Amino acid sequence: MNFDISHLLEHWDYQPGQVVVRKFTGKDGIEKIQLRVDLGLLQMNAEGRPDGKHPLGHTSLFDHFQARLYKHLAENEGSDSGFMLKAEDCSKLQLEALQYHHRYICLLQLEDYAGVVRDTERNLAVFDFVQKHAESEDLAWSVQQFRPQLLMIHTRAKATESLRTKDYNSAIQQIEDGLTKIRDFYREHSRADLLDQSGELNYLRNWLEEISAQRPLTKREELEKALNDAVNNEDYEKAAQMRDALRNLKPTE
Repeated sequence: MNFDISHLLEHWDYQPGQVVVRKFTGKDGIEKIQLRVDLGLLQMNAEGRPDGKHPLGHTSLFDHFQARLYKHLAENEGSDSGFMLKAEDCSKLQLEALQYHHRYICLLQLEDYAGVVRDTERNLAVFDFVQKHAESEDLAWSVQQFRPQLLMIHTRAKATESLRTKDYNSAIQQIEDGLTKIRDFYREHSRADLLDQSGELNYLRNWLEEISAQRPLTKREELEKALNDAVNNEDYEKAAQMRDALRNLKPTE
């Protein structure tokens, strides 16, 4: 067996600062993703656990720990008291989440936004699980500190999916929701000082302004703009026509 991958790398250059990625179907019939890195490449499955493994007989470590929780609840009359994630548990969950992080970054580059939403929602569920059950706040924070970036990418994917169908209102709402969740995160963790420094917040704020400027005006907004223009130009006859047209609009227009 030839283990040398030089022939793969010779025709696929690494580009610093760029996500260089491709998707293909492997010999096993499973769709895979490759990410070019400076010293070689990373390969992962496009669905399921990225490395294709089934730890402890489960589809993921997260599923394993969830199964442990369900067993604990069944044995303790529905109470999760006494169920805790130790440092080793949190570390394992964090390493597994990193696999999904690598994949959703690749999927974002491949414009597979549904896949990005799937993987980011999965990691958000892991973060929630650790936050609730970690044996200490420090352990929980070791994972939670990455939530703003995760929320930003999740928001990007959902809003871009809406923009694909030119649903500007939905995209704007999703970005505003993402901004609110990130702000709430900083406030809940007494880090309001980061509200003006956060790269994630700055990115989403700038994107929101850009999309808002691109959004086509509704019929009501077009008439209101025409009315303002007419008043500013002292064209009172046209202004009266615009007022009449506004009065005749249906509430939903």
